[in-house]
Amino acid sequence: FLLQPIMSDKPNLDEVTSFDKSKLKKTETQEKNPLPSKETIDQEKQAAS
Repeated sequence: FLLQPIMSDKPNLDEVTSFDKSKLKKTETQEKNPLPSKETIDQEKQAAS
């Protein structure tokens, strides 16, 4: 906000529209904290009782 002396109600989209998607690297998404399955929950319940 400090760099733009003229206040505008529209954001500056120049950077977004000129963004080159081909510079991005393809990454594989990995689930870091998967939820336990129903079987796992049942096994833990049986082990606890």
